[in-house]
Amino acid sequence: MTHLTVLNALKYTHTFFLALVFLVVVSPHAVYSFEGPLAVKNQYPLSLHVNQPYLEKASMENSLSAGLSHSSIYTVQNSSEWVINLDMEITELNLRYKRIIQDFIEFSVEVPVLGFSDGFMDGFLESYHSTFGFPDYGRSRRPLNSFLYEVRKNGTRVVEGETGAGLGDIRIALKKPLITLEGFSLGVKGEVELPTGRAKKGYGNGSVDAGVSVLVDKIISRFIMTYWNIGAVFPGNVKGYQETDLENFIYGGVAVETYPGENFSFIVQLQGQSAVYPETEISAVDRPAFLLALGGRYKTGKGALELSLTEDISTSGAPDFIINFSYKIKL
Repeated sequence: MTHLTVLNALKYTHTFFLALVFLVVVSPHAVYSFEGPLAVKNQYPLSLHVNQPYLEKASMENSLSAGLSHSSIYTVQNSSEWVINLDMEITELNLRYKRIIQDFIEFSVEVPVLGFSDGFMDGFLESYHSTFGFPDYGRSRRPLNSFLYEVRKNGTRVVEGETGAGLGDIRIALKKPLITLEGFSLGVKGEVELPTGRAKKGYGNGSVDAGVSVLVDKIISRFIMTYWNIGAVFPGNVKGYQETDLENFIYGGVAVETYPGENFSFIVQLQGQSAVYPETEISAVDRPAFLLALGGRYKTGKGALELSLTEDISTSGAPDFIINFSYKIKL
């Protein structure tokens, strides 16, 4: 990890803890119904289609939600074996349905639709980087808002994406609470992801993926809830133009939710995961990914609106940023 990466990680970790202090200071002394972490997952193209996890609460619910995410990605690097060319923006529409069965277990299904494009954010990002003196990772050496999605190994293409939209890999999951006490819940979750997306174009990996996780909800006070997740994902191979092995990876994260207003909650969360691809000798792919997300949720009767911004704090394995908007209805 480079010196600059360490400084960036320390800066954003400091921001995370300042946000936690802010939550404690401004939160009113009341009791609220906590809704869970932000529904954000890593949209980096090399890991998006391998049962990419998102933080979740341990308790069960009946709900239907639609999430719309947009992210900007730039990695144009190569090594002796690998060529990783990613210059693109990704828009994802994600539909999730959750149903409690016999007050015993929660069943859920997730259907993503992905859109790859040259985007419109390059000009803004160039100004942002130059204004604050942040590195642009070589982005300025390519034409603005141009599309590039190419993964090659030993000179042979693995994935070659194109602008357009397509169905991603559908995920099915079961969640079971194990311990439910006052102010504390512990649960486990198992899931599989089906190869419904086109692997050659980057919408899926062409294999069945599996994952398992442990979920903990812990109330800190009457107005602050924390969520703790740790898990592992066991992806199948990428069956693109050539078949490529992937690594099993671990992930974890913590989210804090509080209520500065009667119907409005504020959430800050930090999550990370180990590398998905085998050693490529490309730092932006081989290092762990860490994401810091800040967002708010507004409840309207049985529904809830959610808006968040997620930053890549390790400059590896994640988009530059992710903007997420979602709406959930309790059934």
